[in-house]
Formats: sequence, structure tokens, C-alpha cells
Amino acid sequence: MQKQGNSHYHWVDVGDKTPTRRVCLASGKLSASPTTLKAIQTGTLPKGNPLPLAEAAGLLAVKNTPTQLPLCHPLPIDSASIRFEFEPEGLRVFCEVRAHAKTGVEMEALSGASAALLCIYDLTKGIDPALWISDLHLIEKTGGKSGNWRHPKATTPETPPATDGPDLEGALFTVITLSDRAARGEYEDLSGPALCEKLSRSGGTLDEAILLPDDPDLLEGRIRSILESKKTSLLVTTGGTGMAPRDRTPEALESLSRKMNGRLLTGFGERIRSRGEIHTPLSALTRAEAYAIGETLVLALPGSVKGALEGLDAVLELIPHSLKLLKGRNDRHARPC
Repeated sequence: MQKQGNSHYHWVDVGDKTPTRRVCLASGKLSASPTTLKAIQTGTLPKGNPLPLAEAAGLLAVKNTPTQLPLCHPLPIDSASIRFEFEPEGLRVFCEVRAHAKTGVEMEALSGASAALLCIYDLTKGIDPALWISDLHLIEKTGGKSGNWRHPKATTPETPPATDGPDLEGALFTVITLSDRAARGEYEDLSGPALCEKLSRSGGTLDEAILLPDDPDLLEGRIRSILESKKTSLLVTTGGTGMAPRDRTPEALESLSRKMNGRLLTGFGERIRSRGEIHTPLSALTRAEAYAIGETLVLALPGSVKGALEGLDAVLELIPHSLKLLKGRNDRHARPC
């Protein structure tokens, strides 16, 4: 016998997820006769112009999605928009929703498109009872583990992928992975490619991805040659920031910074460890740091994929302004350092 009070449903626990930039685009269609479509387009329906009201209805639906769908998390919506396109046999509604959140905004986008369609239906049914709502679907989404996804049957023009947070404005970046085992081919380097993908989605341009063993002298020499070329604006290392005997990345960067008149940027490491405590108390053990050496920002992140991405997320918003300052440009709208 089933016990009363037991729930068959539960919210997905997103507490350990890192917020990323989420964008979803959904669409649906209202089919009607040419006469009805013309009345909608010209705003001459007996109840009034349906499109402005449908836009408001769609935006309200986006905001109220968690109150209508029990398992949807309440999300801080950054922006939402509704637009309409007339076709020969119908009217297509698009809803785009953006948020910086731990979970996606698919249902918000679908709710917005659905509510806008229903609002038009409500204002139009008096003159045309043969209306038909169809083709409600998610066109594409970006953000989270799945990255960029587009419905395989989508026929609408593809929109540019959303950037992950602050725009790096095409800044040239290099990623160096430090791992003895990966360098020996014992396992695949995952952290380096993950950082390259995220920085590219954030507007950066990859110059080079490098895999090295945990050798501080080799690392120091390689970074020096990169910095002397004066091409890379952002150099990110992953690995060698822990407490194991071979973890010597911070020492290599400190030595190089001293020789090249660099400066330790203490706030980067402090923020990485502070934000990391949200996910694990062991984040206090990481020796992640950042240095300004010439016109290049050098950032040392942990070696695991999770630690590297969470560390980058913690400081990503600091990077664009830091790069401008290193090149002698100051954003007059930013607060003084």
C-alpha cells in the first residue's frame, strides 16, 4: 500500500552548479485565414490590436513560469523579448529569454511564446473560430554543460551564440595545461580544452593550447617566450596549483614575475578561493593566483575541469577591464581601482 504524503516529484538540486549565461529562443505559430491575418496585422479586430497585448502577455508569462509549472526553479531573468513574423498562412511568435543562472530558461521561453499565442487567439476567436495553434518548440539554447544546442528540425535563421558573461572583445589568449600524466599520454587533457571553449564563448580568440609536464623551469621558459612575443593578452594555466610535491606552478609564475617586473594581483586568488567555498571547503587549499606581466594577464587555475571552470567563472568579470588597464586604456564608466 502506498504511503500517503510521499512525493513522486522533486526539484533537481542545482546548488552545486555554477551560474552561466543562459539564452533560449522558442517559437509557435497561429494559423488563420488571410482575412483574419490582415485584421491582426492592421490592428482592426473588434477587441483591439492584439499584438501589443500579446507581447505583454508573453512577458508576464516568462516572469510567472515558476508559479505555473511546479518543478521550475525561480530564476533571475536578465531580459525577455517577444516578436512576431507574418507568414502567408499564419503568424509566428518568437520568445527569447536570457538569464545568468544555474539552470536553463527553456520553459520560460516556451511559456512566453505560448501565452502570446493564446492572447492573440483570445482577441481573434470572435471573428474566426477556425484558428489553429501549432509548432510550439524550442529553437535553440546556449549555456550550461550542453553549450550551444539547436533543434535539428529548426528552419529559422540561426542567431549568434550568446557569450558566457563579459565580452573579451576578441582578446588573444593562450591556455597551458600542466600535468605529468597527461603529458605522458596516460589520460586525456580535459581542463585545457574546457577553458579554451569557455574563453572562446566569452569572446576571446585562441592563440595556442599547450600541454606540459609539471616542470616549473619548463613552464617558466615557455611563458617567457610567449610574453616576449607580445601577442597574447591573456595567458591561463591549469594544473600545478595544489599541495602535491610536483605542484609548482605558483612558484614558476612568481619567479618569472620577479624577473620581468610583474605584479601579483591578489584579488584574483582571493576571489577564486572565496567563491570556491560555495562548492567545497577544500577550495581554500588551492594556490590559484594572477599576475600582471607587461601587457599580459597571467592567471593560474586548478587542474581539474570543475576547479578550472569554477575558478574562471569566479574572476571572468574582472578580466575585460584588467586587459584594458594593462594596455593603458581605462573605461571611464568603471569605478576607479
